[in-house]
Formats: sequence, structure tokens, C-alpha cells
Amino acid sequence: MPLPRGFFFFILFLNVAAAVAFASSEEDDYENECVYTMYLRTGQIFKAGTDSKISASFEDADGEVVAVPDLRAWGLMGPEYDYYERGHRDIFSGRGPCVGGPLCRLNLTSDGSGHHPGWFCDYLELTATGPHRGCSQSIFIVNQWLSNHAPPFQLSVLLDGCSHLPPPDNHHRRRPPTFVVSHRRSATH
Repeated sequence: MPLPRGFFFFILFLNVAAAVAFASSEEDDYENECVYTMYLRTGQIFKAGTDSKISASFEDADGEVVAVPDLRAWGLMGPEYDYYERGHRDIFSGRGPCVGGPLCRLNLTSDGSGHHPGWFCDYLELTATGPHRGCSQSIFIVNQWLSNHAPPFQLSVLLDGCSHLPPPDNHHRRRPPTFVVSHRRSATH
């Protein structure tokens, strides 16, 4: 028994409506995503480089998080490049959720794996921007080992400068675009 002609058009209409809804939901997701670019510097100290997996998470003062479980996945240096080598400045970029304020807290972690598990990180510079948003920069001065074999004998470092954020500029209703966090002191520039 052949299907009624109206039924065919009804099914066609449902397929087109579903495709339009799916496309607009993908477009909406891009409106809520920001681009994060990182410059990460490995120290010049002997054996400062590592083969370990490095992860990072960033937070704003309200606790909104941007997590990168494996920085290599965001690497821009090419597929054959050896990341986290002594004296190198590596570049990473990727998309993640936009957060409300400047990213003022960093949790940087090594999984301690590989032939050379210890790693000395000098600093991490983070730039964030997104649709209809300004650009912000946070500089995290790490300056320590992430290692079980060198002081402070930890595979993670938490740098928290959120309590040192300056109040928003009432004229522009935003905070300064660059924020510097160090585990010894915090300052803005």
C-alpha cells in the first residue's frame, strides 16, 4: 500500500526542521566559546625538560573553570615537535567555555610519566578572547619544579591571584587587560 503524499512531505519537513535546529545549536555553542592561547616556557636549568603529560586548569574569581587535560592536544608547534624541552617556549591554543572574569588561578600538573618525569616551568602566559569580548592576558610566574625528585617534591602547582584582582574600572566596567600572578607575590601591570 503506497504512503499518502502528505505523509512524505511531513517526513521531509521533520528532517529539514531537525537539520536547521542542529545547525543553529552548533552556532550557539560557538557564541559561548572563547579562544585561549598559551605561551609556556621551560626553564634553562639542567634536566628542566620533561616527557610527561602536562595539564592545566584556569579559574576566574567566581570559580568558573577552563580545563585542558593534555596541553599537547592544543599544541601549535607541529606533530613531530618535542614539547617541554629545556629553554623552549611552546605555544598552545584551543577553544573552551568563556568565563565571566579574568583567569586568575592556575593549576598546572605533570603526570610524572616518561623517561624524564621532572619538569621546571618558568612561566605560562595566557591570552583569552571570544565573540563580542575584549582580550585579557594573565601571566603566571611558576618558577619551580613539578617533580617527585626535586623540591618542593610536588607534581602540581596552584597559583592563586584571585584575591589580588583590582576592582573593575568604573569608567570602563572592566579590569585591566594584563594580570600577573606569582607564587611569591601577586601584582598587576
